[in-house]
Amino acid sequence: MHSLPLEQLVPTLQLAIGPVILISGVGLLLLTLTNRFGRLLDRARLLNRERAELPDHALAIEKQIDVLHRRASILRLSVMLGAITVLLVAVLILCLFVAALFKLDAAWLIVGLFCVSQISLIGSMLAFIRDMNLALTAVRLEIER
Repeated sequence: MHSLPLEQLVPTLQLAIGPVILISGVGLLLLTLTNRFGRLLDRARLLNRERAELPDHALAIEKQIDVLHRRASILRLSVMLGAITVLLVAVLILCLFVAALFKLDAAWLIVGLFCVSQISLIGSMLAFIRDMNLALTAVRLEIER
């Protein structure tokens, strides 16, 4: 295996900066999503205890728990798609370096990985928007109670 001169490696490093920034941004989104997920689970546990303590309100509390369960499923999907985005971008960076090192024409693979990672990110954000809408439904149910 031959080594790549530094002046040929620098452009590859410059190309990899964009995807690295994408990983950082999606990482912050994942932090937000997992925090929301944790708070949602804590709220569901609290409501479950309330249901046992307040049998008169059991039906209303059950509706809230159902909304929280749907939100948890949606947030789990959003987190998984965000994690897939990070994974695909990491593979994309690896492909950039391997292609540069071995002087391979991997343009279609790199473009494909980038496009699939963006589709995954879009799916994650659509699920997040759906969760936000369901959060309003949960608040509405709590206010009605």
